Amino acid sequence: MQERIFWNVIGGRVLGPAPFFVVGIVNVTPDSFFDGGAHDDPTSAAAHGRRLLDEGAAVLDVGGESTRPGAQAVPASQELARVLPVVRELAAHIARTQDLAAGPAAVVSVDTFKAEVAAACLEAGAAVVNDISACRFDPALLDVLGQYKPGYVLMHSLGRPDAMQQDPRYANVVHDIIAFFEERLRALTAAGLPEDNIVIDPGIGFGKTLEHNLEILRNIEAFGVLGLPLYVGLSNKSMFQHLLGLPLGERAWPTQAAVAVLASRGVRIHRVHDVARTVQTLTVAEALRNRQGPAPRPGGLLP
Repeated sequence: MQERIFWNVIGGRVLGPAPFFVVGIVNVTPDSFFDGGAHDDPTSAAAHGRRLLDEGAAVLDVGGESTRPGAQAVPASQELARVLPVVRELAAHIARTQDLAAGPAAVVSVDTFKAEVAAACLEAGAAVVNDISACRFDPALLDVLGQYKPGYVLMHSLGRPDAMQQDPRYANVVHDIIAFFEERLRALTAAGLPEDNIVIDPGIGFGKTLEHNLEILRNIEAFGVLGLPLYVGLSNKSMFQHLLGLPLGERAWPTQAAVAVLASRGVRIHRVHDVARTVQTLTVAEALRNRQGPAPRPGGLLP
């Protein structure tokens, strides 16, 4: 039987059912590692988000602060000035153009670890918070999550972006991250965020060497012990430079190869720059592993 995924998001709505979700990256930053400056004004970023919707994105992840290794923090006021108009416009666009009762549809996610930014964006129409910090950098984010009950990406990182790649060490990277998730899940549910709203991201490249990243990906099924959907973002990352010697502009096909392998091993949510190509990759992967007929199209929002 074809596996499907659901994801509870804000307001009691449910994203899915679908065989997979593609998360399209909308960077409103001058310094993100892959496309910094390409869409660093609200008009361009919103247009980019609309294109990703047309290509099949189920989630648009809007970020206003680079979290690449070595990135410097920006104040909440600057981050809000970047992302709030984009979140508002894309949420309104989805409401105008898609029948949320019928699907397929999409939602807007905000990529932030700041409580102030998350709350403002949720008020403006975002349905998901993608947080690299697991509520450790700004503990007030726990209260925001408990109040609004959005979809939430619980990600592992080894410290803040400006220092996370300084000699990262683990006793056992997979076991250590699972223990980290178990502890943070207890904190999140105690704050009032339902577990059905949470997906987990092992944080490829966030305080990990190449061997750490490969060990996580080789053992990705181990995270199934937590019983939550897996969300992975490895699009165009430096692991492909370290593994293959590829510069930024030449990592598209290795990204798709990794996406296909991870899909075959249970990863259902993929955060990428190239939505159209990833939808094609995942549709083929699902068709080949589904013995009962063609794979269904990526799904959307149910009331």
